[in-house]
Amino acid sequence: MQIEHIAMYVNDLEAARDFFTEYLGGRSNSGYHNKNTGFRSYFISFDGGARLELMNKPQVADTDKAAERTGYAHIAFSVGSREKVDELTERLRSAGYEVKSGPRTTGDGYYESCIAAIEGNLIEITV
Repeated sequence: MQIEHIAMYVNDLEAARDFFTEYLGGRSNSGYHNKNTGFRSYFISFDGGARLELMNKPQVADTDKAAERTGYAHIAFSVGSREKVDELTERLRSAGYEVKSGPRTTGDGYYESCIAAIEGNLIEITV
């Protein structure tokens, strides 16, 4: 058994697609659009087989995203080394993304940073 994909609704579908392809090395499909419902989506594929479905539908509510809440908390991406964590974190900070924490070594031994990237959703950058 493996996770087939993770999905998230976003307001700006193209900006979300561009984030995951530009900064995290994802590859996007050409997209899907259901003209009857207004639903649109992209599948972003990553090395190793992970996939992320980015979705947009006009009537989906956009609620506050408190960092500590029930439900999914973040998506973590491994970049392979401490140096790459540092480099990507600085690149994202320079691009205007909010660095919530790190880079740092956590109490359970992870070297990571946490970025508020896509409409307040948290992305962890790890070794």
